[in-house]
Amino acid sequence: MAFVKTDKRTDFVKIEMKDGKSFVVQLDDKNAPVSAENFRNLVEKKFYDGIIFHRVIAGFVIQGGDPTGTGMGGSDTTIKGEFRANGVNNTLSHKRGVLSMARSQLYDSASSQFFVCHKDALFLDGQYAAFGFVVEGMETVDAVAAVETGRNDRPTVPQVMQSVYFVERA
Repeated sequence: MAFVKTDKRTDFVKIEMKDGKSFVVQLDDKNAPVSAENFRNLVEKKFYDGIIFHRVIAGFVIQGGDPTGTGMGGSDTTIKGEFRANGVNNTLSHKRGVLSMARSQLYDSASSQFFVCHKDALFLDGQYAAFGFVVEGMETVDAVAAVETGRNDRPTVPQVMQSVYFVERA
């Protein structure tokens, strides 16, 4: 699939890394409309530009979206957790390439942090709001997952999301 940048809000978002590599996610309004809309709003505001993937665990997830880079921050808004344990019938499973909202122990604490499953993590189903999936560039997710990490699974070389923007099929 070929994608081109657009000024329109679409179901497709490109995450371009500082090293020039990128991946494209498709948002899932059917299973998680609140999470998908929250993500679109943040993309539209260029919230993610320059933010890092602060938690990287090969064989599990790459996690980013915290403007403080610590894993403790978020945007000004929290949203409802769209998953089974919170009364939402979200059937999108946490398989390799799935995009999901990170949260604290509180069900409705999701904000701007998200993760991409590097490998299947089906034990997360029903507990976290999956809201999209990688449709192009999974090799970039693999490359981020392969970086050396230190304390708290933090990459020793920052994995920066240079630019995050809407795309559409060419």
